[in-house]
Amino acid sequence: MKITILDDYHDTVRTLDCFQKLDGHDVTIWNDHVQDTDALADRLAETEALVLIRERTHIRAPLLDRLPKLKLISQRSVYPHIDIEDCTRLGVIVSSSQHAGTPSYATAELTWGLILASMRQIPQQLASMRKGNWQIGVGNTIRHKTIGLYGYGRISKAVAEYATVFGMKVLVWAREDSRARARADGYATAETKEAFFESCDILSLHMRLVDATRGIVTGADLARMKPTALLVNTSRAPLIEAGALVEALRAGRPGMAAVDVYEEEPVLDPNHPLLLMDNVICTPHIGYVTRDEYEIQFTDIFDQILAYADGSPTNVVNPNALDD
Repeated sequence: MKITILDDYHDTVRTLDCFQKLDGHDVTIWNDHVQDTDALADRLAETEALVLIRERTHIRAPLLDRLPKLKLISQRSVYPHIDIEDCTRLGVIVSSSQHAGTPSYATAELTWGLILASMRQIPQQLASMRKGNWQIGVGNTIRHKTIGLYGYGRISKAVAEYATVFGMKVLVWAREDSRARARADGYATAETKEAFFESCDILSLHMRLVDATRGIVTGADLARMKPTALLVNTSRAPLIEAGALVEALRAGRPGMAAVDVYEEEPVLDPNHPLLLMDNVICTPHIGYVTRDEYEIQFTDIFDQILAYADGSPTNVVNPNALDD
């Protein structure tokens, strides 16, 4: 089977142990990022199975209509970047494991890396030393402070567990069923969304991006945060109302932000507003980008391809495509 893997920026996939699962198949790997429809149509003209790395490339109807040989898209996690209805119309199966067994510990760990780096001004202190200076300011400890978790799924729970080790108070805001699970796990929940944003010293977002959560954090929510507070987003940028975070930071509430995700990716403009702010730490969507995480993800992705090749596709999100 002709398999194409897109957006493997660092040519990592072929070095994974699980890559051996594709032995005997014709595999092409692209290491750059292309979104142009004509260029993608040329690259994927012979592709039967397409491997996507999260949401790096959008697969929309104008492209799908030009790929008559495509039969399977195999990926992991959510799929807002794929036109599922058009895949079904064209008989293209989308297999996407929802990693129900384990959270992304890599993302939970990055969340904490960003928290510690922000609260102790680690990047800023390093930049100062590189300019020949010494200490540039006074940071903050996190012990006894309140970390707010907006959303309570697998990653959020892992972040909460780490927070208790640091001696922090954990406060959760989420849907009622999620708040009930948080309380059952021993964590406090906020009485209202307004009280949640007002109370947190650190507030971290942990939700999937779906229609119901798009823009769920508004400018008014951010304006309620403390001027000393830190907002962390390792989930999805559109959870926050478009443009609201930059405006809120300029207004001084919250006082800091640490983000791994952006409204448009990749961010290649060094003049992006968030990159120009001294009170913001930015990373290039690396929450899940570790070798260990890749082994887990691509084992699932490649197993889905093998299952399709054996005539028994798994984790199918558009079962009506099987009827074609």
